Amino acid sequence: MSTGNTAGLGALLTPEESVLVLIDHQPFQFANLNSHEPTMIVNNTVGLAKAAKVFEVPTILTTVLEDRGGLLLQALQDVFPEQKPIDRTVINTWEDQRVVDAVKATGRKKLIIAGLWTEICVAMPAIQAAGEGFDVHVVTDASGGASAEAHDMAVRRMTQAGVVPITWLAVAAEWQRDWAREKTLAGITDVLTQHGGATGVAFAWETQLLAGRERGA
Repeated sequence: MSTGNTAGLGALLTPEESVLVLIDHQPFQFANLNSHEPTMIVNNTVGLAKAAKVFEVPTILTTVLEDRGGLLLQALQDVFPEQKPIDRTVINTWEDQRVVDAVKATGRKKLIIAGLWTEICVAMPAIQAAGEGFDVHVVTDASGGASAEAHDMAVRRMTQAGVVPITWLAVAAEWQRDWAREKTLAGITDVLTQHGGATGVAFAWETQLLAGRERGA
């Protein structure tokens, strides 16, 4: 079981403790994604990746059978253009020692996972890593399954194993924690504007109104 705190301030995510693993956001996996609207998963995954870059959270990209399943989603690869995804044959990412070694090399114990499909390529490593003492969080809206039931059952199963379900905006908010932290404020604001849906639209509107007031003054 995960050894992390389940309540209190220590249960919240911080950039300094987090490591992100993004699993198999590839064409073949999207082809049978039926639990969510695919464009929403694309948006949320890219938003999550960009947030990780803003907060300098180590991020590990993985694919499975890249030659047959397709290259990583281009918009996601573009966030980390210098990084070559770890291409696996094993279904369970946590059984690929390269991935495990990359996570352990960060020295961080709050492991954040998102991927396709939730019931297989997300659930397997999440459950195993939780059993090895990692404080595992699964980003449910940057993950998806072959059906709504498959996704839901996977989230339930992982929760029983001590894994924490969370959404990508909640991850970003916990990383920022305080709007007075100016170092990351501009970066995360850009991410929210681009990928935050109605939140981004509302912020752009507010910016427009403020700019109008300044011109009027």
